[in-house]
Formats: sequence, C-alpha cells, structure tokens
Amino acid sequence: MQQHDPRAARRRLLLLAALWLASLALVAAGVWIYAKAPHSGPDPAEFARAQQENEGLKQRVAILERADQVDRVASSDLQQTLREREEEIAGLRTDLAFYSRLVGGGARREGLAVHSVHVSPVKDSAAWNVVVTLTQNMKRSQSSEGRLQLSIEGVSNGQLKSLPWSELAGSGDSAGLPFAFKYFQRVSGTVMLPDGFAPNRIKVVAEAAGGGGRVEQGFAWSEAQAAEESSSNVQ
Repeated sequence: MQQHDPRAARRRLLLLAALWLASLALVAAGVWIYAKAPHSGPDPAEFARAQQENEGLKQRVAILERADQVDRVASSDLQQTLREREEEIAGLRTDLAFYSRLVGGGARREGLAVHSVHVSPVKDSAAWNVVVTLTQNMKRSQSSEGRLQLSIEGVSNGQLKSLPWSELAGSGDSAGLPFAFKYFQRVSGTVMLPDGFAPNRIKVVAEAAGGGGRVEQGFAWSEAQAAEESSSNVQ
C-alpha cells in the first residue's frame, strides 16, 4: 500500500499554480502586443481627411460646370445680340442711302410718289397686313397730308375681279388711310380678302390735300410679298 506524502502533494499544487499564473501572463502579454501592433486597415483620421478632400473636389467640379454653362449661355446671347445689331445696322444703312437719295442736292425733284408696297399674311386668317411707303421731296418746307386707298385685282371663281377699298377696309375708315409727312412715311393697314380670291396685283391711290398732288401706282402681288418694309419714317 502507497503512503501519502503531504510535502510531495504540496509541491505538485505549487507547480500547478505557477503554471496557471504563467499562462495568464502569456495571455496578457499577447493582448498587449496585439493592441500596440499596427493594423492593416485605414487610419480613421486619414480616411476622414480623404472624404473631406473628395467632397471639396466634387464642389469645385460642380462650380466649374455651372460656370461653363453660364459662359455658353452668355456666348449664345452675345452672338444673338450681335446678329440683331448687324441687322439693325444694315437696315439703318438702307434707310440712310434712301434718305440721302431723297433729300440730297442731286436728287430729282418729285412730288407725291409711292416708293414701295409690302404685304404679309396674318396668321390663321384671310387678312393681310399692308405697308405703303410714300415719298416726296418737292416741298421741303411743309408736309404732305392726305389719304390713300388700296384696290386689289385677282381671280375669283375663274373670273377676273377687282376689290375696291370699300370692300377691303371692312369696318375700317372708308375714306382711306391717313398720311402726313415731310420726306417719306410708312403707312400701315390691314385688308380682308374673300374666300377663294387669288390676288395678283395691288394698286395704291394716294392724294394729298390742298392740291399737293395725286399718285396712282400698281404693283404685282408677288413683288409686294417679296418687298422689304422700310424701317423708319421721316416726318
């Protein structure tokens, strides 16, 4: 029978306790080393700075895109404005040339005259806008005043027909369109054509009051459609 040795048992117990303490020390050392060791993931501060820089770049791109859009719109508006100014200048040059011929020292003295007629359709109707440009350079010191009437010749139901001013004016002034000018004037009016009427010629009759003269002149309808309106009046 084996005898129990208290001292040997105590030594074994002390050895087990020492081994247990040593294992705890190793675990604690491993945790401390892991906490101190650098990790492979991104640094939070660096990640935050990168996000901030990215947002800043996005804002700059958006600002540049808006600036580019504004520049394109401004450029388009400028080009449109330049085109309009060029058209205005061309019209003014035409008016200046006409005025110079009319009142220049070498111009032939003329009484009341019809310079041009322009017609244009009124959208979605049987009406036409008419612009008659009258001129005179005989009496420089006074204006020519009077009225003008229109008549239109054409074809209706296969027959020639002439529409007098009384039919063209409708409820307008039956006496004619008034004018009063010193050198030239653009006189505007609107006429109504009946259904089925095909115009081919327009005639202008203008008469100045006080013996200032009378003029009667006809124009082909196609010529009147192609003519350009005078851009100004000289009273």
